[in-house]
Order: sequence, then C-alpha cells, then structure tokens
Amino acid sequence: MNQNIRNIAIIAHVDHGKTTLVDKLLKEGGVYRVNQHVEERAMDSMDLEKEKGITIKAKNTSVHWNNMIVNILDTPGHADFGGEVERALRMVDGVLLVIDAYDGPQAQTRFVLRKALAHGLKVVIVINKIDRDNAEPAKMYEKVLELLMELNATEEQFDAPVVYGSGRDGYMMYHLGEEKKDMTPLFQTIIDHVPPPFAKPSEPFHMLVSNIDWSDYVGRIAVGKILGGTISIGNPVFVIRHSDGKRVRAKISKIFEFTGLGQREVESAVAGNIVGLAGFEDVDIGDTLDVRDDGHALPFTQIDPPTLEMQFCVNDGPLVGQEGKLVTSRQLRERLMRELKTNVSIYIEDTDKAGIFNVKARGAMQIAVLVETMRREGFEMLVSRPTVIEKIVDGQRHEPFETVWIEIPDECVGAIMQNLANRKGRLTNMEKLAHSTMLEAVITTRGLIGMEIDVVNATSGRGVLSHLFKEYAPYAGEVLTRITGTLIATEAGETTGYALVMCQERGKLFVNPGEQVYEGMIVGENPRNEDIAINAVREKKLTNFRSQGDGVATGLTPATKLSLERSIEYVAADELVEVTPKSLRLRKRILNNGARQKAAKAAK
Repeated sequence: MNQNIRNIAIIAHVDHGKTTLVDKLLKEGGVYRVNQHVEERAMDSMDLEKEKGITIKAKNTSVHWNNMIVNILDTPGHADFGGEVERALRMVDGVLLVIDAYDGPQAQTRFVLRKALAHGLKVVIVINKIDRDNAEPAKMYEKVLELLMELNATEEQFDAPVVYGSGRDGYMMYHLGEEKKDMTPLFQTIIDHVPPPFAKPSEPFHMLVSNIDWSDYVGRIAVGKILGGTISIGNPVFVIRHSDGKRVRAKISKIFEFTGLGQREVESAVAGNIVGLAGFEDVDIGDTLDVRDDGHALPFTQIDPPTLEMQFCVNDGPLVGQEGKLVTSRQLRERLMRELKTNVSIYIEDTDKAGIFNVKARGAMQIAVLVETMRREGFEMLVSRPTVIEKIVDGQRHEPFETVWIEIPDECVGAIMQNLANRKGRLTNMEKLAHSTMLEAVITTRGLIGMEIDVVNATSGRGVLSHLFKEYAPYAGEVLTRITGTLIATEAGETTGYALVMCQERGKLFVNPGEQVYEGMIVGENPRNEDIAINAVREKKLTNFRSQGDGVATGLTPATKLSLERSIEYVAADELVEVTPKSLRLRKRILNNGARQKAAKAAK
C-alpha cells in the first residue's frame, strides 16, 4: 500500500454543495495562487454544467496537503447520472457524504450512500451549509445515522466520523461551536479515517479502466486506479476487453497524474494512484490493463439498467440543413456510438427503419443533456417523447415504478396531490417541515415524465422534486399526463401578426410573427383535448386606406417558448421535437394533414 495517498469520492444529493466544497479543498491545498481569481464551481467544466448548476460528468482532481496526496472525484448528484457515480466508486477507498444542514438526507443521498456501502467504502460525514437560515446540523446528523441503519451499514461504517461547516465560507470543525478557521479538520479526518488505497505494489501491473478521457494529441486516455505494480512510459501491456474478452497488445506512450485542475506528465506511476494512460488504438470503460499475457479480466460493476427509451431520427422536415451541418443518418449514428464509449449507463440500438435509433437511458434529463450537447456540436435531428421499458414477468406486463419526494409550500399540497392521483401516484408518507410539506409517493416512471414541470408551475418555482428507481411492478393502466390538444400549421411560410392574432383565440401560441413554419408543425396549444388545423401565415389583404401592419400588434400575446427538457416531455406519441443548433420546433410525425387523418382512421 502507498501510505501517502488517499482516494476519495464526494457524493451527495443535487445542490448540497459538493462542487463548491471541492473548490475550497483545492484552494487550501495550494492549487491556486494567493492572488489568483478563481471561478466558482471550477470542477464543473462543461458549459451545460455551468448553465444548469449541476454536475453531469464525474471528474478527477488531486490536492497535496502536508506531504499527502488526496485524489478527489467530484460526482453528479442527479439520479439520471448515477452511472457516473457507480464508476467513480470503483477507484476510491472512501467517500465524503455531503449533507445540507437544512434539507438533510434526500433521495439521491440514499442512492449514492447505498452504492458506497455496498462497495465497503469508509464514510466521512460532512454536514455542510450550517450557515443557512433555519439550519439544524445536529438533527440532520441524527437523520444520517438513521439512514445508515436503514441501509444496513456495518458497525464500522455506522461509526463514521462527522465534521460540520460551510464549503462556501471555507471552514470545517470537529464539533459545533468551535472556532470557524479553515478546512484542516476535514483534511485531517480524511487522512485519519480513509485507508490508504488497497493495492499490491509487489505484483505485476494491472488496472481496471473506470473512465475515458480524450486528448487531441494522444487520443483516448484510460483513467483508473493502479491495483498492482508500477507502470512506466514504453512498457508493453495487454488490453483485456470487457465486451468480448479479447486481448490486444498496446504500448504506454504517456502517463498523466491529476493535479489541481489539470494533468501533468510523469515517467512512471505506482500502485494505489489514480492515473491516465495513453497509447491505445481503442480502449473502453470496463477493460482491464495487464502486463501479463495470461492476466485475467478484473470484475466490472454492473450498472443499473435503463428504464426509459426514446427515438433519435434523421430530420426529414422541410427546413432540414438550414441551421445545422450534421444531418445525415451516418453522422448521427457515428455520434451516438461515440457516446457509448464514455457513457456506460446508456444503450443505443439500430431499428428496422433507416435513420431511426433507439436510445435507452436512466431518465429524461440524461437524454436531454445528450441532445443539447449534440445540437451544440452542429447536429440536426428529431427526438421522440420518452417511453418506459417494460418487462414480461410470469406472463404479466410489468413497468418501472419510482419513489418520489416532493417538497412544496403548504398551500400547494392539494393541487400536487391531485396531480399525483391523475398520474397513478400512491401517497406513502406526508411530513410537515418547518416552512413546507414533504410528500412521499410511489409512481410509475410513465407518470413521472413531465411532472417536475407541473410541480414548478403549481408552486411558482418553489417546489422541489426528486426521485429514485424502486422496482418493476404490474402495469398500472393508462396515465393521463397531457390533457390539451395542439394547434397545427396547415401552410408553410413566415408567420404574420395578422394571422397569429386570430390564431391565439384558439389557444396559447408557441411562435411569434416572422418565424418559419411548415405544414404539420405545432404552433400552439389548444386548451381542449383535440388538434386544430390553423393558417399561421395568412396575410391581410391590402387596400388604399390601410397599411399592412396597421392594428396588427394590438392584442398579440408573446409566444410561450419551451425548453428542450419541457419540449421532450410535452410531445405526445404521434409528435416529435425537431432540434437544430438554433431552433426547437414541435411537429407531428406525419406532416401532411390528409395522410395524418388516414393514419388515425386506420389506427382505430
């Protein structure tokens, strides 16, 4: 074992302060100069992470403190990105469980802690944000202990040390009421209670690939914890593939150690350290690297299976290619297959129809992040509404169910309970908190799609929803998630204010004047549960007495613009979202009105 190394992962529910805490550990570990300007949440390096304020990809960093190397993995807190958490836990020997001193343990806390306990990892409890109004750090520590008991923690895991403090303000303490000084209590607790990495320096080199990085100069970089031996530049190794067990020769060309926010090249690396290795034509997550020609593949953690699937299709609309450069079936398939290399929790399948691919994932947000990433790369595509992946158990149809926790203002309880009932949700617990009410329910994954938006709308943005996969159970029957119809354009062209003023009498509009529309495109919402065909491009007949724009602007309500996540959850089974680098459009699968009506009659 290497006594000077500690490998830890930081795990927590969304928004409990993981990434901000890492910022302070980096600062105190001397990663930044005294006068250096540091961007907040420096570990959230993706544009999407900065915009959404969440962590999507697990990331490595390293802090040097008192001659010790502390390798830190910052993990996502959202359930949809649980695959990232599960991979990270393979590389570490302990976890920092970060708990908000006001919110306490939440849905994702339970998920990540259960995984950490199953790996036999040492736990250090961090009660964070004790500076929040109405924070109750002592009570929340008691709740963590209750959760540990509930998850059948061993006696050693139950006796986890605890520190209290504020990651934002940069202090930790062993006991409440002590001097608020710096992060030393947390560093010292990590050194004292997290064991050195389990590794065998005397054995030949072997390592499990737990993550994949990419460099324009050296290509794919295999990231993992060295479980045995030493590796140096120029050493030959065998890649034992996780997928088929084949052995492929390779030669190490670069070795990277993680330091601060970057990497540094080194000549060799020892057992117990987390490193990146380059020199492979092809290497995937789950592969084993071994210097022995008779070495065996190391066990790879089984990732929880996906529960949702949706279709990615080639854009066949009239406006295809006007806003994006990557539009062909081949380009779309290559990009999706490339995603498979680094994202172990999604599955991609070809279908029997050209240009249509099935993508299976943990949740709608995970797929929405993939779609948003692709559109920023210049892709145009069509995506469908998510559908659940069903199973046949003992001849009976089963579907996934989830436990959902909803924290809402007291006055909104009635509306949310009605929404739950409409979605076949079953209330299992209701708890009165200091300034809100916590509802716990079991609901089908189908019923959960789109519910977060309903909660935000019903509570004016004050409601918080989190969920966790529970089980597969018998099919719950039809779930009513959208009770409105749509307004469908009958003509192609540019929308006019004159036409939209008349159209808005039928419902809420999704387009403003001057936008390009086409036949079959959804331009608004009808309050009644039926689709209405409208002409959104009609122009006013000109006369000698009135100009074309006279009176048009009066009474026209600005259009409602749906986000990507909302669009994906909004569309029905016979509808698609057209995604381009510049636009989001909703449309029917069959654009022609006559053909659509024939298909509807045939379906009946």
